Formats: sequence, C-alpha cells, structure tokens
Amino acid sequence: MPFARLAHATTPTCHIGLGLAAVGRPGYINLGREDDLGANRSVEALRTRTFELLDAAYAQGVRYFDVARSYGRSEEFLADWLNARPDIDDVVVGSKWGYTYTAGWSTDAERHEVKDHSPAAYERQRAETDALLGDRLDLYQIHSVTPDSPALTDKDLHARLAEAAAQGLTVGFSTSGPAQADAVRAALEITVEGERLFRTVQSTYNALETSAGPALAEAHDAGLTVIVKEGMANGRLAAQRAPQALRAVAEETALGCDAVALAWILRQPWAGVVLSGAATVPQLVSNLHAPAVDLDADQLTRLAALAEDPRAYWERRAQLPWH
Repeated sequence: MPFARLAHATTPTCHIGLGLAAVGRPGYINLGREDDLGANRSVEALRTRTFELLDAAYAQGVRYFDVARSYGRSEEFLADWLNARPDIDDVVVGSKWGYTYTAGWSTDAERHEVKDHSPAAYERQRAETDALLGDRLDLYQIHSVTPDSPALTDKDLHARLAEAAAQGLTVGFSTSGPAQADAVRAALEITVEGERLFRTVQSTYNALETSAGPALAEAHDAGLTVIVKEGMANGRLAAQRAPQALRAVAEETALGCDAVALAWILRQPWAGVVLSGAATVPQLVSNLHAPAVDLDADQLTRLAALAEDPRAYWERRAQLPWH
C-alpha cells in the first residue's frame, strides 16, 4: 500500500502530514482564521499560500498531503503544485469524497458543504478527483462516516470501492462526531469476498477528544494505518486559547503549545500519521517540532486530564462559526 513509503522515510517528520482544509477555501471553522489569512482570500492568494506551505513541508520531510472534494480548491491547488514540481515522486496523496463544497468561495454561505455517501456521489466525485490528481492519488477515503451512514451497509458501494482497491487505490474512511469509536468498529467488520475493505482510518483525536482512542488502537492492530485529524481541536489548543495545563507543559518543554499537543498524539502507539492543519508557514514550522518534544509521565498524565465528554466536545465544535 502507498503508506509503506512513509515507513521508509528518513526523517521523523514522516509521521506528520499536512492537511489543506484551512487553506483550500476562504471559510472554515478554525479559530484565529482572521489573523492567519487576513482579508485577501482570493483564489490566487490561497493558491500562493498553499504552495508556500507545501514547499516548506516537503523541505522539512513531510511526505503525506491530505485534501478532500469539500475543501474548496484543495485538490486543484495540490495538483498544480505537483505538476509544477515533476521531480517530486515520493509523496503520498490522500483525498476524501462524500461531501460537496457548496459555498461558492464565500465565507458567509448558508451551507458550506453537503453530505452524500451514495454510490452515485462516489462515482461523480471520483471522476472529479481523477480529473485533477490522476495517478497521483494514492488514498481515497469516505468523508466523515458516522454509525448511521449508509456507507457502512451499502453493498453496491462496497463493491465499487473494492474494485478501486483491486486496481491499486488504497481505500479508507474518516470519522466524526461523538460516536467515532462505533463507526470505526463497524467499518472494521466490512469485508468483500473475505477481504477487509478499508486500509486506513482518519479520525479526530486530540487532548480534548480522546473517545476514539481504543477503537483506533483496534484498527491499528487489525492492520489499518491510523491518520489523526484535528489534533489542535480547530484552534482550541493553540497558544492563545490553550488550557492552562497545556500552557504549563509547553513552558516546561520550551516549545509551543501546538508542538506539545501534537507530540502527545504522536506518543500514542497506534498513531501512524498526525495531520498539521497549519495555515501559515510559521505555524507549520512550530507544528513540526512535535517529534522532538520529550514528554515525561507526569506531563502525559496532566495532558490526559484535559479530555472532555465527547458529546460536549462535538456540541461545541458544531457551534464554531465559519470564518
């Protein structure tokens, strides 16, 4: 599978990936976005910013890049970057289908994305992704599976995904919501002709939301690569908003709250790739200090105590505005 390439990378930052959700569209729910992006959020401004982030990430050893159909023009930006650098052939590209971007490059749209896990949506969005990324696409994931998602029971969809896997595409899924663990365990049970369908799982996991941890450990033990998203809790763990316990540990390590928050995730033995959602190069550079953070047992315990009830966490996340 393509993720085997990451296992042979020569730098510790191979375990950090770069997600383009924050820079592929003008509106998103990350806190502090006004300061990060400023007023100019034109297509060309965000394309330039994306190129700067990708160049900096690649130079520092990052080899996994994450996009999605619903992340505005993220696939287009990544494709343009790859096409402009034809000598780069050692990266792993993952995208997601299942949400359609509907904001029309606006920050105040009534709805920014619409969910659809039907086979028809898969076929349409797969064609759209292929038109941009072609054979550079390594991983295609169902976007935000929940326990009630039809993607967990649709045999027609499973057959189509299995066909894509037989042709060399890695097939995975992402999760969201307070019942992520249930969705992960249900997906692990899906087989086609006796073979487990999914090879990766991407879930929200951070110091505030740890409920998926045991299920992600089970997925890892079953042979799936685990990708962690929203490690900064959409900005709630950034320095200016971080809980006091995180600030204290950051001061003790002489590194940023973001590096400590991501380092705490990297300490989980099942974590394969942890995504940076940086919107600026300085944020990315700070994030990439995470593998160097050495947390002792006391610090790990203090950070673990930050975990919230998952229902409360996801209720608060749902209230975050699209900046």
